[in-house]
Amino acid sequence: MIVLSILFAIFIVLILPGLCVIMQFERGLVFTLGRYTRTLGPGLNWVIPYIQQVQKIDMRIETVDVPKQEVITKDNIPVNINAVVYFHVKSPEAAVIKVSDYMFAVVQLTQSALKDIVGNNDLDTILSERKRLGDEIREIVDDATDEWGIDIDSINVQEIELPEDMKRAMAKQAEAERNRRAMVITASGEVESSKKMLEAAQTLAKNPITVQLKTLQTIKDISGSPSQKVVVFPLEILDLLKKK
Repeated sequence: MIVLSILFAIFIVLILPGLCVIMQFERGLVFTLGRYTRTLGPGLNWVIPYIQQVQKIDMRIETVDVPKQEVITKDNIPVNINAVVYFHVKSPEAAVIKVSDYMFAVVQLTQSALKDIVGNNDLDTILSERKRLGDEIREIVDDATDEWGIDIDSINVQEIELPEDMKRAMAKQAEAERNRRAMVITASGEVESSKKMLEAAQTLAKNPITVQLKTLQTIKDISGSPSQKVVVFPLEILDLLKKK
C-alpha cells in the first residue's frame, strides 16, 4: 500500500506535469533550463517537469491586416492604403529564437515595404496594377523574413482611398468620358441609318412598282385615324404635272 502511494505520488508530481499534447497543426519547442534542445511533433509527448518548458507554435497560414496609412505617390498625391498579409511559419525554431514577436515584425516590415513601393509608382499605376504591387511587396518582405523562419505566401493591396478633390475630379472625368462615348455611338447610328436610307431610296428608284406599293403602305399608315383626311392623286397625274 505504501509502495502504491509512493508510485502514485511520483506520477502526480513528476509524470503528469510533464505530459504535453501537441496538435497536428502545431510544433512544440522544448527549452531545457532556458536552452533550446528539441522540437516536439504532433501527439502526446513528455518533458521533464520544472526543468523543461514547451512553447507551442502554430504552423498554419496566418492572416494579418496591415493598418491603413497615408502614403505619397510618385506624382505627389496622398493616398490612404492598407494591405493583408498571408504567411506561415516554416521554421518554428527561428521564429521563436531570432525574433521576439514575428507577427508584429511582419506587419512593421510590410508597412515599410508598402511605403517604398507605393512611393515609387504614380497613382494610375497603383490603381490599375494592385496585384503587381502586392507581388513586389511580397518579394521584399519574404526576403527579409526568411532568416526568421517565416514564409510569406501573398500580400494583397486592399483599399486605396483618394483625397476628396481627387475623387470629384475623377468622377467628372468619368462622366465626360461617358458623354463622349454616347455621342460617338449616336453619331455612328445616324451614319448607319443614313446609309440604309440611301440604299432604300436607290432600290425604290430602280422599280416604280415598288414605289407605288410603298406609297400605298404609307397612305394606309397615316389614314388609320378617323380625324385624318387623305387626298390621293394617281401617279400618272403627277407625271403629267411634272412634264408641264
